[in-house]
Amino acid sequence: MRIGLLTESGIPYVGGDAGSWCDRLVRGLGQHEFDLYPLSRGERQEAEGRLPLPSQVTRVRTAPPRSPGRDGVVYGRRARRRFAECYADLVAALCAPASGDVPAEGRADVPGEASTGEADRFAGALYALAELARDEGGLTGALRSETAVHVLERACRAPGAPRPAHEARVPELLAMAAHLERALRPLSLDWYEDDRLGAVDLCHAASGGAAALAGLLARHFLGVPLLVTEYGARLRAYYLTDARTSPPVRSLLAAFHGRLAAETYRQASVITSGDAQVRRWQERCGAPRHKIRTVHPGLAAAPFAEVGEAPERGDPDTLVWVGRVAPAKDLVSLLHAFARVRAQEPGTRLRIVGGPSGPEGAAYLAHCKTLAARLFPAEAAGPRTAGGNPVSFEETGGPDLPSPADAYAAGAVTVLSSVVEEFPVSLAEAMLCGRATVSTDAGAVPEVLGGTGLVVPPRDPRALARACVALLRDPERRARLGAAARARALELFTAERNIAAFHGIYLEIVSHTPVRRVVLDAAGAPLPFGAPAEAHVPGRWAHAAARGRGTPGWAADAPARAAAPAPAAEGAR
Repeated sequence: MRIGLLTESGIPYVGGDAGSWCDRLVRGLGQHEFDLYPLSRGERQEAEGRLPLPSQVTRVRTAPPRSPGRDGVVYGRRARRRFAECYADLVAALCAPASGDVPAEGRADVPGEASTGEADRFAGALYALAELARDEGGLTGALRSETAVHVLERACRAPGAPRPAHEARVPELLAMAAHLERALRPLSLDWYEDDRLGAVDLCHAASGGAAALAGLLARHFLGVPLLVTEYGARLRAYYLTDARTSPPVRSLLAAFHGRLAAETYRQASVITSGDAQVRRWQERCGAPRHKIRTVHPGLAAAPFAEVGEAPERGDPDTLVWVGRVAPAKDLVSLLHAFARVRAQEPGTRLRIVGGPSGPEGAAYLAHCKTLAARLFPAEAAGPRTAGGNPVSFEETGGPDLPSPADAYAAGAVTVLSSVVEEFPVSLAEAMLCGRATVSTDAGAVPEVLGGTGLVVPPRDPRALARACVALLRDPERRARLGAAARARALELFTAERNIAAFHGIYLEIVSHTPVRRVVLDAAGAPLPFGAPAEAHVPGRWAHAAARGRGTPGWAADAPARAAAPAPAAEGAR
């Protein structure tokens, strides 16, 4: 079959948020064809390059970043009036109070609590704006116009609007309008045609938000079934957003993404979550339980096989932390805990392996190095030396730690100290390496470990130190926990299991979806039974159906499709 994979800065870009698992998925399903529709972050991401793609990728169509107000579309009077009416309905649905109690300040309504009427109003306004963008050639300029700001202001000042929205000032209204314009950019794309997303058998959105919105519009305009995968709760991120963002802006963003999530879940054929925590958020936002499947992120097990099969490898007196340095990882508590560990086990070392995550992470890393120097004044908190440093800050890629597997192998116990965590990839990697682990009870950590490691409360250095000392003093227990952790990771968290799960979901969705394509003969007349239901199944009937295809959509991407073996590709589709 032919899959339209919708990503937000993911594959084919290097270092995209969803790039790794999407790349493994595409490469692992060689019997299918993939059309990639990535939403680009901008020129910088384009300059970083793209991943080499396998032959089953038949098309890559990127959404270029638009300059605000420069889409070249000029609305007439009737179109301006139509936009004002549709946009007013959209923002009124965002500013409407939930049924029941008025939400607390700084917190937007949870869509699951909203009335059906407001949900329908939001969906109707969203599709009406999409149809307007399709008729007029774009929506960017209208969304950044003064009309949009005035409509937004009226909605925020309306009776019953949430208090944060009601108190919004002019700078906050402008910021709200800018955020909504960015969130609604998929409405202005030219993807929703028969020879683009209309040519795929199903759309797979690799995340919520903008990627899911593009799939939602393909479902609305073209009837293409939609699969939504979320390895993190997008709405949760807006509740926990940076405190520097004002409450009115946070309120509006959370309301928009909540309403969008509810409509996406309502229209999707299947919804997948990476863990139980994301599943709970999905259900809270209105996702029907019968649509949700849990598909854990798949990791490549081969790079960790050598370390996992040699559990005795590693310094028995070393703790290892691996990840991207950020405040949510709470390395401060880890350093305080390590000071307690050193008091009981003076020969113990701590190796912190990982680079900073953005400017905030760089500042936090500098703070942690300063704290380490203060906690251990006799030894500078720098690279590990022959004389022995209790704490070292390192990155993989050097001669000492050439790969993440070598980082986990450097110690006897792997530590995770986060206060906020989604799916803990570093913890799953440590399990594949057969390491005993001490982790804080954050996010999906207990679900991932399943009893194969020690779990302590977050922000509790005393408990963290006690668990680390217990494992450092008991090598037999470390070996038992490490073996159990590796067996669990190989059973649940490998790329092969992830790929097999999605392959089954693809077949499930297509089996309930009628063939939508109208096949034309050489004269341009409809060809009855030109695309029968069996066209989804490899075999001679699929090849016969393929020979009758004459729609513009199939001819448009002929050069890209020529790279793949024709018989296998046609049969798979």
